[in-house]
Amino acid sequence: MLKLRKAQERGDGSHDWLQSRHSFSFADYYDPQHMHFSHLRVINEDIIAPGTGFGLHPHKDMEILTYVLSGTVEHRDSMGNTTRVNAGEFQIMSAGSGIFHSEINPSENQPLHLYQIWIIPEQKGITPRYRQGSFVPQPGATLILSPQAEQGSFKVYQDMKLWRYCYEEAQQENLSLNPQRSYWLQVVSGELSINGTPLSAGDALGIKAEQALQLKTSAPTEFLLFDLV
Repeated sequence: MLKLRKAQERGDGSHDWLQSRHSFSFADYYDPQHMHFSHLRVINEDIIAPGTGFGLHPHKDMEILTYVLSGTVEHRDSMGNTTRVNAGEFQIMSAGSGIFHSEINPSENQPLHLYQIWIIPEQKGITPRYRQGSFVPQPGATLILSPQAEQGSFKVYQDMKLWRYCYEEAQQENLSLNPQRSYWLQVVSGELSINGTPLSAGDALGIKAEQALQLKTSAPTEFLLFDLV
């Protein structure tokens, strides 16, 4: 089963300083048909105006992944981290027993474009932790998150994996799946078809009870594939 979630159908959480699209119910956007997908709770695509951002605010019992597509995040948190997360980098935090953090676009003239992703952890009260880093772009799959931090990936406290896929134009691939698991495919950039369904940037597929995906690209393409229970 493939369930298409078009980019323009996502919830709109925009303000005068923020363009934000929500794949699942978040803040003032509520859609009972799109509350979460397995343990995947939030996928927000944000474009943040120069000199603005999210001031100090709390989180608890959530795995929070940020993927910066362009620009820079100026990050501060109650764990003592003061850092910048640049384009192409990922940042993972376990909010666990409780943290405060802020995310600001420090540029005077360039917008900040990022994905923020929340994953419900397998247990509550985890000791908060922080990591950031980049993964060298390569054709095909790169493992970003896994429970055992395999292949240099970041650890995540949940039975799930996140893969980043990158392909050139006019590529074809057959991706094997476990039909007992669920998958969420989020297109970051480019154009492709999955089992004949056309997708472009911002589009997504919820995938269940499938054994394989037939992939064809019509432009250089990047997507995230969440392997979930």
